[in-house]
Amino acid sequence: MLVIGLTGGTGSGKTEVARVLRKRGGIIVSGDRIGKEVVERNKQVLKRLVKVFGREILNKKGKLNRRKLGSLAFASEKNQKKLNRIIHPQLLKELRRKIAQARKSETDEKFLVVDAALISEWGLEKELDMTVLVASPVKLRFKRLINQGLNRKEAQDRIRRQLSDAQRRRKADYVIKNDGSLKRLRQRALLLWHILMILSILDRMEKEISKFDLACAKAYIY
Repeated sequence: MLVIGLTGGTGSGKTEVARVLRKRGGIIVSGDRIGKEVVERNKQVLKRLVKVFGREILNKKGKLNRRKLGSLAFASEKNQKKLNRIIHPQLLKELRRKIAQARKSETDEKFLVVDAALISEWGLEKELDMTVLVASPVKLRFKRLINQGLNRKEAQDRIRRQLSDAQRRRKADYVIKNDGSLKRLRQRALLLWHILMILSILDRMEKEISKFDLACAKAYIY
């Protein structure tokens, strides 16, 4: 099974691209969802977050308030590094487990998509078959984050703490531009799906060919 990295800055539209690919049969592994599960399932991780960022990151029920944590963590590079040291080891461990599981799978699904903003920061592209970047102008990303409910400072902090599209392009195999309407983005995502289908077929053909005894094949050719 092909394993595809889908990356882009916050507000870029990569999750919408992932939705299109899911509807077409792709298996989606979300870095954000795994990060959330890491905190919910591992009490020690939550305790470490509270110790570093304070009890204000908890809601009235004692659960993590992700927006509050994000507001504190992205306020400075120092805080972001503290957050990453706590969350990322467990997140990457689970992400790699899912990737390994997919590679061993013999199911009918054609590809697995790792939807994560930090693929380049993690150096994870080396472990994937290809990486797709969803690139979008900063002004549009900022506007989308505001529409999602963040205030101006929160939106600016989150964009500022991530790599630029120019930096991500250096490690991407394909780039989808999201500089127009949602309909246009979905059309481009569908084009990507067609490309992935072709690559998936070629991947399966290569695996089937590898099963043949080349010496016997040469005998038939002659």
